[in-house]
This record gives sequence, structure tokens and C-alpha cells, in this order.
Amino acid sequence: MPETPKPPLIYLEDLSVGDVFVSKTHALDAEQIVGFASQFDPQPFHLDPEAARDTLFQGLAASGWHTAALTMKLLVESFPVARGVIGAGAELAWPMPTRPDDVVKVTSTVLSITPSRSKPDRAIVVVESITSNQRDEALQKLTSKVVVFRKP
Repeated sequence: MPETPKPPLIYLEDLSVGDVFVSKTHALDAEQIVGFASQFDPQPFHLDPEAARDTLFQGLAASGWHTAALTMKLLVESFPVARGVIGAGAELAWPMPTRPDDVVKVTSTVLSITPSRSKPDRAIVVVESITSNQRDEALQKLTSKVVVFRKP
């Protein structure tokens, strides 16, 4: 089977405020949720559908950190910044839980670009990444500062 061609790398010169990048989707199931939680966030509402029923979530919910990890995977694939997606700070919110059978995608929008005064080869790019499900409900909102480099 032939490999899917990788998108070209993104440099600072390639970006403008308002640019939008949309990821592929990722289908989530209960097994993935429990597997991640058992290793990284072992709380009953992430591990046991029965125990989760009587919690704030009223059913099995993915850890917010699982949603964040999926977001990072999808973001890196859809926003292929040269030299990597290097974070310099972020604000994170989970307006609603990620559930088994959600199909998630990430839509990222460039909000601002601030060239460095001391290092002219780079800028801080503020990117809003909304992770949504198959019903276009926002599951996570990530506003991050990303270091983006100029072309060499």
C-alpha cells in the first residue's frame, strides 16, 4: 500500500492570522479510554462504566489528559511546523467530556503572530485548537503559544 504523502513543512513565512488547519479524525472507544486511564489517570469515572454512572460525568468519560494527548497527535499531523510544534505556554479547557464512540478532530486557527525582537529567526504564534466530536460539540479548547521558525 503506498504511503500517504506528508504535507509540506510550515515555516513562519507560510502563516497568516486567520489560517485554519483541520486534522483527520480519531475514533475513540471504551477500551482506549480505560487503557489510557489505567496507566495515567486511574479514577473510577475513567475506568469503570458502572462506577462512572453515579459521578458528575454520569457515565464513562475519557481523561482530559487523554483528550489532550489525542489533540496533540492530531495537531502535529495537521499543523506540520518545521522543527516541531514547540509549546511556550498554553491555556486549556474541557467544556464537555469525551466519551466512548466519539470521533474527534482538531480545528486550529492562527490568532496572532508576534516576531521575536531578540531572535529574528522566530516568532510566537498563538493558535486556538478546538477538539470536537462527530456532532461538532467542543470537547476541549486549547490556546497555545507555539515557537515557529523562519525558513533557513
